[in-house]
Amino acid sequence: MQDKIALITGGSRGLGRNAALHVARAGADVILTYRSHADEAAQAVAEIESLGRRAAALQLEAGDVAAFGPFAHAVASLLREKWQRERFDFLVNNAGMGLRAPFAETTVEQFDQLVNVHFKGPFFLTQALLPLIADGGRILNVSSGLARFSLPGSGAYAAVKGAMEVLTRYQARELGPRGIRVNIVAPGAIETDFGGGTVRDNPEVNRFVAAQTALGRAGLPDDVGGAIAALLGDGTGWITGQRIEVSGGMFL
Repeated sequence: MQDKIALITGGSRGLGRNAALHVARAGADVILTYRSHADEAAQAVAEIESLGRRAAALQLEAGDVAAFGPFAHAVASLLREKWQRERFDFLVNNAGMGLRAPFAETTVEQFDQLVNVHFKGPFFLTQALLPLIADGGRILNVSSGLARFSLPGSGAYAAVKGAMEVLTRYQARELGPRGIRVNIVAPGAIETDFGGGTVRDNPEVNRFVAAQTALGRAGLPDDVGGAIAALLGDGTGWITGQRIEVSGGMFL
């Protein structure tokens, strides 16, 4: 992926930041988005640049559809000014937030927030950015192992991730004539600050995850970041419309 440009939403922290670093090490430049912590975004940009790649950060509220038009204009301006290019190559729809709430107690407000950030947002953000994605490029959406296996309290979150899995197949079919490959990666339980850092910081939860995983441990950010970089790499061009679970074999 030498000299390609990747746009990674939510790339200032967590799995998004890890993916951005893996993609940069593989030879691509990175545009990352952040919601509110400009300092974290600046640190991520500096770390990418220390690897010899170019990077930039743009603010984006991933669930605010009204912001996507102005954001696309900002991306176009950035591409012209920093890269002297009209298109970027890879879009990774990573930005997200978690929710643990039983089905019977999930509120309309919680549900709407999940839909806006995890489904409606990626749907219309990708639509807004399509004119800026190069023919032959890649789109990589992010799901969750929870769309395959069930753990109480994750019903609404898993449902919107399942919707993204269906959408991915349709995107792959409809964007195929442009040579754009579209896939979706589904992480298992990962040791990050996502969901309050429970998998990382709670030994009991960590042991439970390890016991249910074929490879005998909870996932690490590098497990997912490396997989994302690989799926954007030159050797995966014949893969499209697929769900790739990165869970170490959780709940097989």
